[in-house]
Formats: sequence, structure tokens, C-alpha cells
Amino acid sequence: MHLGDFNSADAASATATVAVWAAIPSWVEALVDSRPYASVDALAEAADTAARMWSAADLETALAHHPRIGEKPTGVGAEADASRREQASMTDAAAEITAQIAAANAAYEERFGRVFLIRAAGRSPEEMLAEARRRLGNDDDTEAAEALDQLRQIALLRLRGAVTDDAEEGAA
Repeated sequence: MHLGDFNSADAASATATVAVWAAIPSWVEALVDSRPYASVDALAEAADTAARMWSAADLETALAHHPRIGEKPTGVGAEADASRREQASMTDAAAEITAQIAAANAAYEERFGRVFLIRAAGRSPEEMLAEARRRLGNDDDTEAAEALDQLRQIALLRLRGAVTDDAEEGAA
């Protein structure tokens, strides 16, 4: 989607677009209500600034929409498609690594009471496994902060993958 299309979209369409990046209603509303943006960088800066104010409650809200690492994302639509792309490295993961990630997911959920969240894009299955194991040693506050930062990274990657500056139209 071009930035001009995002800026001029009706509120419902813009809300649906932003909610794919991170399903946190107050954040989505803030980004939609702050349109128009002069550039994708300006949109990303606004998204980043607002995301740095997310709370543990926001994390819980957003995690209701994230699949476990290593499980094939189910469903249809933009959010499921984004999860499939982000976890593409898991497609060819060895069975042993997949099993270890499943065990790490279970340990994480038992320890913290929520799904393990990591920016999967650009990471190998082995890197994600190592991070899950490392983060199991975090205290609750440290882990909530790490999970929120991972969610912020995911949201910004999704934003940049979804919206392009209008000037890029001729280059595409």
C-alpha cells in the first residue's frame, strides 16, 4: 500500500491495516488518528514512539494474536500471512530443533504464563531456540520488557513491509 492510500483510507480500512502490525487498540487508534504522515519514516517514528509506551496489559492483548514459534500459523488474512512469512525459517528446521523449540515454548508458558514472543524474521531456528532458553532466566519485569521490545520490532517490520512512500511507486 502506498502512503497516500494509507493516509486517505477511511478509518475502518486504516484501522484494519494497522491492527495487523500490532493488535493494541490504543496504539492502532493513535496511528490512525494522527494521519496524514509525510513519509513512511514519519509513520514508523510515530509507531515506534507510541510502541515504547506499551504496558504489560498491552502485551497480553497483542499476544492473543501471535502463534507459538515453530507452530504453523493458522487462519487467513493479513496477520496470519505475516506470521507465516516471519516464521519461514522454521519450515526447514530439523525435527530435533522443532521439538526443542516446542519444549522451550512450554517451559516459557509455564514460567511466564504467556506465549514466547520473538521477532522471528531474520533469525534461524537455532537462534530463536537460544533466545527462548536465555530468556527463561529473566525475572518477570525484564522478560516483559524484552517481550514488549520484540513486539515493537515485529510491528515496525510489518509496517515497513506494508506501506511504501508514494515516490517509490515508479521504482517498484
